[in-house]
This record gives sequence, C-alpha cells and structure tokens, in this order.
Amino acid sequence: MKYLCLAYESEEMLDGLSASEWESLRRETLAYVAELREGGRLIATHALQSVRTAATVRCRDGKLSVTDGPFAETKEQLGGFFLIDAKDLDEALQIASR
Repeated sequence: MKYLCLAYESEEMLDGLSASEWESLRRETLAYVAELREGGRLIATHALQSVRTAATVRCRDGKLSVTDGPFAETKEQLGGFFLIDAKDLDEALQIASR
C-alpha cells in the first residue's frame, strides 16, 4: 500500500541551527532517504519552499483570489513529504516515526 507521510518543521528552530547542527540534520535525513530507497520503500520525496513564499489560491463564484500565506497560527509548517510503499499501516507508522 502507498502512504503519504507529511514532514512538519519549525522554521524558527531550523533557522536557529548552527552550521554544524544543520549539516548533521541534513546528513541524517539523506541517510534515511537512502535507506528507504535501497529498501524499496521510497516512491518519492520532496521538500517544499518556505512558508514565507507560500500563496493561497481560491476560486469562489468564478472569481480567482490569490493571497500571501497561508499564515496559520502554528509553530510548525508543512516542510515536505515522503510517499512510501509499506505492507500495512503498522509498517507505515514505523517508517514515518523516524
């Protein structure tokens, strides 16, 4: 079965990382992506642009509206996703937990 794992992040926390902390997190993430790929579990993964560059598009009553944002009152934003292939929900949860 295919499962979509959403990766949330705190931009404030990421922006506060030192260069070595950022590099360590990057290495850890890339190693896990490689592990999923080599194990035949990874279908696709992509990071998203910063929420600072986001736009919300709405079409209501035939009228198009584009606004900056979204600006949700949250500490974390959607930073990317992993589309995986897992045998069942339990395996998908195990994969997503890492």
